[in-house]
Amino acid sequence: MVVDGKVAIDHDECVDCGVCKRADICPTDAIYMPSECFEYPRAIRMQFSDPGVQHPNLKAWGRGTEEAKTNDVTGKFGRGEYGLLIEFGRPGTGTRLTEIEKVTMAMCKMGIPILEDNPLYGLLEEDMSGRFKPEYVNEKVLSAILELRIMEDKLEETLEKMFLSFEALNTVVSVGLVSRFDENSKLPVIEKLRRMGFDVRPNAKINVGLGRPLID
Repeated sequence: MVVDGKVAIDHDECVDCGVCKRADICPTDAIYMPSECFEYPRAIRMQFSDPGVQHPNLKAWGRGTEEAKTNDVTGKFGRGEYGLLIEFGRPGTGTRLTEIEKVTMAMCKMGIPILEDNPLYGLLEEDMSGRFKPEYVNEKVLSAILELRIMEDKLEETLEKMFLSFEALNTVVSVGLVSRFDENSKLPVIEKLRRMGFDVRPNAKINVGLGRPLID
């Protein structure tokens, strides 16, 4: 933004990704990371926005979310259930936790809890309401992935209510559905989603034998 004829960083809108500082193009070192970037609650911005920063509790890099697309190796989501990955924000857009909270509250009202190994879980109130703790609720991040576990027979109901909650959002959202291959190497959920009117784009990261799968 421009203040008194000078270009300045709007620190309220900054997500602390560190890209501008690492570019190292300012001849006067006017680009810097203020000390509050490393202090809570603001420190979560860097943890969700800078891929070079490790989440302090989950020990994962880049938003703190473990890769779920290798599910046929890890078995994080078993047969008869799906992993629902809702990604909020994108570079140039970002999201505040107030937007994510609209969805976490809607899902908790349905009795669908946020996975405990998801980095957003530790920011939530303990009353299972889906609300974020007050000190975090207005923080802005580059993007964040909300992970949910839903049973196969709840797919249609969950997606219907989830997309209704999206109507109130002031950010961009993408949705991924994690499923195991069946015994015939097929993904039956694809046809189910297409019958529901969704444009499905299969995407997978599959183990090719560079190590033993963690599941049978």
